[in-house]
Amino acid sequence: QVQLIESGGGWVQAGGSLRISCSASEPTSVSLAMGWFRQAPGKDRELVAAISGIGGVKRYADSVKGRFTISRDFARNTVYLQMNNLESGDTAEYYCAARRTNVIATTQSNYDYWGQGTRVTVSS
Repeated sequence: QVQLIESGGGWVQAGGSLRISCSASEPTSVSLAMGWFRQAPGKDRELVAAISGIGGVKRYADSVKGRFTISRDFARNTVYLQMNNLESGDTAEYYCAARRTNVIATTQSNYDYWGQGTRVTVSS
């Protein structure tokens, strides 16, 4: 069982930046693909970004391309989501997820482990 703990959420003005982190309870080896999802009030949970086990393949939602960057630090068992030029539409609960394969996936049903979420609020 992999435990994931998100941190770094908060409040920011539109145009600002935040970096959220996801720490894993076990080494985030190359066998674990990781993803960031978000859920805004009244909306479905959606993929924001995903990164493969080896870290070489990344995928982003169209709405965040060019603004968000996903990365991982194997030495720290941590995955990051750097969010720049934030918009009010980015306001949501952000969840970290992991799957026991090194191949990324875009649907939440394909992920095996989930964190509790961290709230990001963007004020316009």
